[in-house]
Amino acid sequence: MEHLPTHAVDMLVRRKGCNMSKLQAATPEHLQRLKLEASAYFGPKMLHEALLRLCQAGGSRSLDRFEKTMVDQIEAMQDERADFETMKEFAIEQLYACVREVRCSPQMKQPLEEAETRRTLGRSEEPKTLEDQLQAGLEDSFPASDPPAVVSTAISGGAKKLVGTDEVLKKQREQAAKNDGR
Repeated sequence: MEHLPTHAVDMLVRRKGCNMSKLQAATPEHLQRLKLEASAYFGPKMLHEALLRLCQAGGSRSLDRFEKTMVDQIEAMQDERADFETMKEFAIEQLYACVREVRCSPQMKQPLEEAETRRTLGRSEEPKTLEDQLQAGLEDSFPASDPPAVVSTAISGGAKKLVGTDEVLKKQREQAAKNDGR
């Protein structure tokens, strides 16, 4: 039966900061059992965290590709063990459970919506213009209880200034600067 090499035990002992460890006194069989238990316990946790990071870096499509690739690889594996097909089924089941857990995680990066599909026509990209739009909307809606939406629209109910285009707001700033200069 395979056991941990001496340098692996020494590394674990150094990491724990001990001179003598239970690992050094353990039999190779006990070390192998501990190794299997550690893999069974920590493996899914490490996979979960790695998949979260994969999704944060590459989006949910990368998770789909990973899942498909892993299922294909597991199904393609061959071994002479009597229960190997059942082991493969359990492995795929565990993979699906882990992927499902990652998909439901609050840390999962949601697919980004295209900003252009949501942007109102005439809406500026300039922070100063956006601030002016918000201010004009606040002034027009005061003392309403609901906060205004910053959109480019003509407000019904009278001849009000059109708010939301760069040109109108630029002219308003220029006019205000002229008035302040007088």
